[in-house]
Amino acid sequence: MKVIVVGAGIAGLTAAWELARSGQDVAILESERRPGGVIVTEQVDGFVVEGGPDGFLAGEPELPALAQELGIGNRVIDQMEQGTSLWSGDKFEPLAAGRAAALLGIDATPMEVTAGFRSFAGGMAEPVTIVAQRLAGSLRFAQGVAGIARDGKRWRLAITGGSAHYADAIVLAVPAYTAGRLLERVGIRGGREDTGVVYAASTTVSLAYHTEQIGAPLEGAGFVVDPNVAPLQTGPPVQVRACTFASRKFPGRAPAGHTLLRAYLGATGDHPARLAHEQLAPILGIRGEPLWSRTFYWNRGLPRYRPHHAERIAGIRHRLERLPPLALAGAGYDGAGVSACVRSGRAAGRLIAQLAG
Repeated sequence: MKVIVVGAGIAGLTAAWELARSGQDVAILESERRPGGVIVTEQVDGFVVEGGPDGFLAGEPELPALAQELGIGNRVIDQMEQGTSLWSGDKFEPLAAGRAAALLGIDATPMEVTAGFRSFAGGMAEPVTIVAQRLAGSLRFAQGVAGIARDGKRWRLAITGGSAHYADAIVLAVPAYTAGRLLERVGIRGGREDTGVVYAASTTVSLAYHTEQIGAPLEGAGFVVDPNVAPLQTGPPVQVRACTFASRKFPGRAPAGHTLLRAYLGATGDHPARLAHEQLAPILGIRGEPLWSRTFYWNRGLPRYRPHHAERIAGIRHRLERLPPLALAGAGYDGAGVSACVRSGRAAGRLIAQLAG
């Protein structure tokens, strides 16, 4: 059976990996020119810089299991420093694990957060890179899907630019707003509305320093800013929502004698890196300018579910049963974390493989 996976984020790659292992003829269409979606890792002057998620909950088995299958199980690393503080405007205060998770938008219980996080020695893109290498012959970049249509018992996928692909089955591993538009075109009423998930915009800034530039002791893995904190001195309102001490959270994130910070900002204007440095400097006693900075913009980053989300997605999946095989996978449906995306991708791949059998 010919299966096309639309989207080469971690969910789509995992679905394709599962399908390939079951012997299916699979192709992956990705509108961008790289795999991974919001998972981005860069190596800069000996630093490991994350543009998207920097880890996963230690109690979640999905990524270690995938790593074992890929032969990189020994690359999984544990969190070094734990604990998150609250910056109240003039001092750091202890913050319960569950409260910190809620402020950061992490869907996890206090017990899960207390167990810590894990990552990969070379960054979160390691499994993405290995899966993409294993499936290189099946990956097609710059192949945005403009529409899908039934072609008898098969599917026709229209590609931006005028070409088309045909498949016996599809896995839509794309954001919910894209999937909803495609589903409405094949008669799934309310597809756009029922998959309506709000994707929050975010900006992250990584800043590198000599460790001696930072005057305040860095305790724990980072801090979050009290949403009601007043402006610093006479400056603008604090737009740094949180800061991770990246080089203390996981090993190997910075060369010896250096510190890597990662700031999370709300809506900003120009020069978010300068803003992040200026607002972190009085909080952490930073002297001098950063060695370098790297900014990542996510106009539609972390999905936020509306009430009764699971019931709506279940309803859509039920309506899909009357169509040629089509499965949904990704953060817009089954959970926003990386582990949830891997789990969702596997489930989609297994469903299509089962229908093929």
